[in-house]
Amino acid sequence: MAIGKLFIGKSVRELRLSRKWNQSQFAERLGISTSYLNQIESNSRPVSATVLLALVDKFQLQVSEIAGGEGDRLLSALSEALKDPLFETLAPTVQDIKLVVQNAPGIAHALILAHQAYRRTTEQLAGIDQELAKGMSEPTPYEEVRDYFHFVDNYVHDLDVAAERLASTLGLQVDPFGAMKRELGKCGVSVLQAAHEGSLRSFDAKTSTLYLNRHSPAQTQLFQMAVQLAQVEFSGPIAEIVAGAGFRTAEAAEICKVGLQNYVAGALLMPYCQFADAAAALRHDVELLALEFNTSIEQVCHRLSTLQRPGRKGVPMFFARIDRAGNITKRHSATKLQFARFGAACPVWNVHQAFESPGKILRQMAETPDGGKYLSLALQVTKHSGGFHGQHIAYALAFGCEMSNAEAFVYADDLRDTARPVFEPIGISCRICERTRCPSRAWPPMKGRIGVDHHQRMTVPYEIS
Repeated sequence: MAIGKLFIGKSVRELRLSRKWNQSQFAERLGISTSYLNQIESNSRPVSATVLLALVDKFQLQVSEIAGGEGDRLLSALSEALKDPLFETLAPTVQDIKLVVQNAPGIAHALILAHQAYRRTTEQLAGIDQELAKGMSEPTPYEEVRDYFHFVDNYVHDLDVAAERLASTLGLQVDPFGAMKRELGKCGVSVLQAAHEGSLRSFDAKTSTLYLNRHSPAQTQLFQMAVQLAQVEFSGPIAEIVAGAGFRTAEAAEICKVGLQNYVAGALLMPYCQFADAAAALRHDVELLALEFNTSIEQVCHRLSTLQRPGRKGVPMFFARIDRAGNITKRHSATKLQFARFGAACPVWNVHQAFESPGKILRQMAETPDGGKYLSLALQVTKHSGGFHGQHIAYALAFGCEMSNAEAFVYADDLRDTARPVFEPIGISCRICERTRCPSRAWPPMKGRIGVDHHQRMTVPYEIS
């Protein structure tokens, strides 16, 4: 695979500092001059093939890890922000944006947060009473936590490894419910199944009793037991991670704790190496993986998106959960496909059609305006709580990969055999989509002039130049 010029000064500097070496010591181990190392770390020069091979050979770094990762996601988020007409007169080049991301990622994050505040303020002023808009210019605690997981690549190494180590001693594959119950018992927690209307899990701290809703699916009950175990046995590491994340509010810190507890639960039920091997062997058949690990399909899809362990990465995937209104309530992408941070998702994306075909996995070969080609899979699932009068919440899951990795998915077998595959044009969202003649466009793009022809009416009542 051809790789362009790599400016990885930040990664090289962090690697050197992690070993507490000065530039002279590190340069000697790489076989280069101190001045050349200084130029690499300041991003004045790219790394040569010789230096790159030395980094891979001597420090077991992978090119995919130092060439991509957070930088790609940060570059995508910053590029989207700078497409706002607010910056039209500045018009920074792609190279300008790359230099900011590579040399000053903190500034890039700050600019993204500032743009988010600007967008929220303008949208609030346009849509609701000014009095209701007070105090809404900052990201909500939920959005702050969502962005935290996005920029750590949806993978938390220390928790993942610790959960995998614990899972190896539990015997979950033989008797998952009994094994989880015994482990909680060792922690002084007893487990009872009861009819708790509207509650999946309820813990009585006075009696150290965990109550599970016996009307919930078995996979849900098992996952909630794993969450409780995470609260008991991983409270210390989780608290340290949250403290180091620097959240601005106590609410965000508490929401992140819940997210990390859920992360541990997923890692316990689907241990990293065992799950990654099964995913490869079963070619990412999410239904078979759910049966293999006694989990739900949503839990499987979410776990697939976390396979980002250095030196043991899975196939880069995207994953999202969308409600009937088009709101993206969960999202992560280890691919170049990035989800919209404002507005609804592209109406041409097959995830919206999933609501019309419950229980069926829909397939789509999609192409984004930048030429990226993807295998997109969508499935509607329903969460039940109780009987006839209980809640029935339907939502859609979207997951997939770049077409270059499609052979790892069972869903692509006959699609790849097509002589001339047809890719459907999709965008990120109408707000920033570059396609000028999309009949499904909901509103004009933020950039681009609108023209109206009073003598001709097309599907969309205006033209975009």
